[in-house]
Amino acid sequence: MASEDIAKLAETLAKTQVAGGQLSFKGKGLKLNTAEDAKDVIKEIEEFDGLEALRLEGNTVGVEAARVIAKALEKKSKLKRCHWSDMFTGRLRSEIPPALISLGEGLITAGAQLVELDLSDNAFGPDGVRGFEALLKSPACFTLQELKLNNCGMGIGGGKILAAALTECHRKSSAQGKPLTLKVFVAGRNRLENDGATALAEAFGIIGTLEEVHMPQNGINHPGVTALAQAFAINPLLRVINLNDNTFTEKGGVAMAETLKTLRQVEVINFGDCLVRSKGAVAIADAVRGGLPKLKVLAFPLLGDTALPDLPFLPGPGNALGEEGCEQLQEVLDSFNMAKVLASLSDDEGEDEDEDEEGEDDEDEEDEEEEEEEEEEEEEEEEEPQQRGSGEEPATPSRKILDPNSGEPAPVLSSPPPTDLSTFLSFPSPEKLLRLGPKVSVLIVQQTDTSDPEKVVSAFLKVASVFRDEASVKTAVLDAIDALMKKAFSSSSFNSNTFLTRLLIHMGLLKSEDKIKAIPSLHGPLMVLNHVVQQDYFPKTLAPLLLAFVTKPNGALESCSFARHSLLQTLYSI
Repeated sequence: MASEDIAKLAETLAKTQVAGGQLSFKGKGLKLNTAEDAKDVIKEIEEFDGLEALRLEGNTVGVEAARVIAKALEKKSKLKRCHWSDMFTGRLRSEIPPALISLGEGLITAGAQLVELDLSDNAFGPDGVRGFEALLKSPACFTLQELKLNNCGMGIGGGKILAAALTECHRKSSAQGKPLTLKVFVAGRNRLENDGATALAEAFGIIGTLEEVHMPQNGINHPGVTALAQAFAINPLLRVINLNDNTFTEKGGVAMAETLKTLRQVEVINFGDCLVRSKGAVAIADAVRGGLPKLKVLAFPLLGDTALPDLPFLPGPGNALGEEGCEQLQEVLDSFNMAKVLASLSDDEGEDEDEDEEGEDDEDEEDEEEEEEEEEEEEEEEEEPQQRGSGEEPATPSRKILDPNSGEPAPVLSSPPPTDLSTFLSFPSPEKLLRLGPKVSVLIVQQTDTSDPEKVVSAFLKVASVFRDEASVKTAVLDAIDALMKKAFSSSSFNSNTFLTRLLIHMGLLKSEDKIKAIPSLHGPLMVLNHVVQQDYFPKTLAPLLLAFVTKPNGALESCSFARHSLLQTLYSI
């Protein structure tokens, strides 16, 4: 290891966060290949008395380095939380299982009693599950309450291995008189499909203590959904159910509706993009109307852009509710005296199809995909005139900065003109923001109508768009955003649900009948949101809503993977 690399590592370690029993190397970008590379990390671990949480996210750990780190963990019996997501970047898949085996053996030897294990965003596949299978079956996990395996590519095989390990953990812990009481299970984007989901459902039915289940984007169809529904009925403490972007169809929707009637603690339901179909929509609507006393968020029907004050219904495109489903949803809203918030459902209204015939589900899905492709083609045709060659006139005239007093175009100056807030908001740039100086926070609050969510969204996005990692710009952006959002969220007249819905629309994460063009880059807004959601002024009830849409597949999000991942990590910890 070169001397300059050692110096850099030493500097990184000097900045390591140590607080409340937690040792954090999060996001340091350490490349730990050999025992020598990990020497200073091991020293920090060994010298940390009372270590309860170890954060290794955002680094890359090889087989040899994992072995020596595990050796250091053998004396850390108080370790409870392992935040080990995104820990094998650039590693061969074959390297990950032995590294996980070593780390697990270290925890088992230490006699640790884990409460949280997070291995999300490690693309280890089915073999990777073998890497921590022994750990899950050991006494170190008899106390496990949170298991997070988002975006790991486990597949059907990995799902079955995981289910068997959890079942064995419950059996062994029960034999000792203290059954496993798993509360939070996260396994989105793992290609579990029906067989993997069904295997996990069997384990969930045995455990019976789940409070949150997040399994979006797993290619689960109605057999898997039905199995999960039956398992959820045996977990009466369930508060959050997130099955976004799987395929319910009528059978899955009806099965899930029956279960919902029995779950009295449910607060958040996310069935967006689940193709519930007409009869499934009717059944779920009946379950909601029948009485879910603690329900706060329901993401499933296409209800336009207006969020409800007490029970936010967020749009869930791709459900094809049908005429009967639309009518039933209208009735539900009537029962809440909220009929006016229902936007046009014309895209969902149509003839109900008989789904009892074999193969009908597949045909329905193909029709849905064709409709989406047609919509995309129409959008491309609408945008085409704006992409003319350089010899043609633009479709719309270019904007000019106007003099605020005369209304005439401002004169062109040889040096940068003095910047006021209106100039910055017209054409945002980091330089203009910095020229506003410390007064920007006051100006943004004074000149933004914080009772109007749309205007707050506009100001938020313009300030966030100039976010940079450069300290001066970052500080100016976050100070302005804090002032704006603190004022808005503290106002009794400000509808925070509507704000989030409109923000998602302008970010291109949520469709709208308004045909609003999404902002060109999400990096700044995502980085700023990562800051905002951690502040005391941010309503924590909005976190599940934001999480539901940031986890959905989206090209704009994929191009900002670091910012997206940072926000997801924060949202999962709230």
